[in-house]
Amino acid sequence: MITLYYWPTPNGHKASIALEEMGLPYTVEPVNILRSEQFEPDFLALNPNHKIPTIVDEDGPGGEPITLFESGAILEYLADKTGQFLPASGAARYEVLTWLYFQVASMGPMLGQCGHFMGYAPEDVPYARERYHRETKRLYGVLEQRLADREFLCGDFSIADMATYPWMMPKIRELHRMDIDEWPNIRRWEAACTARPATARGTAVLEDVMKIGNPDEDAFRSLFEREG
Repeated sequence: MITLYYWPTPNGHKASIALEEMGLPYTVEPVNILRSEQFEPDFLALNPNHKIPTIVDEDGPGGEPITLFESGAILEYLADKTGQFLPASGAARYEVLTWLYFQVASMGPMLGQCGHFMGYAPEDVPYARERYHRETKRLYGVLEQRLADREFLCGDFSIADMATYPWMMPKIRELHRMDIDEWPNIRRWEAACTARPATARGTAVLEDVMKIGNPDEDAFRSLFEREG
């Protein structure tokens, strides 16, 4: 059994999508990042960076428990554990990893900053807003070109798609003020991801408490001001 420490955010969805797509049994331990639960000592013992998602797999390598954080590492581990959504070797494996790392190194941080300055910042910072929106648009262009001649990022659905899709969902895209109709290849790819039943189940985990934008004072402090 795998325990998923989770809150319904784009990064959290990466892990829940993977667990659903791979058919792995798991339980969810909610970590309410709007109320500073990510700073509780028990959670910090698992993840010193106080971020979700985090997993504990009681049946890790050699049958021993393993704790993992960072969404890219979790996706790669689960894919290797199950032999799914990541080729075992060769050029195809590194192609998937390239696009996985593109998401965690570029898409996630830049779209996150765009969303922050567009939808959360307590004061208008035109330079930051314009800089991150421009970079978000550039990254959309990279994806649009990549998807011009393939259904998913690496041909078949993979952990690269699981990592990228949550950041392109309509609720998140609203923060970035991006019009999906300007990106027909992304729009088609997003629809293909949305249509996957397991992906839909993954994004529905704790959907009733998902909140995008307009944080109250305590939530804003927990998300952006509190130090570990």
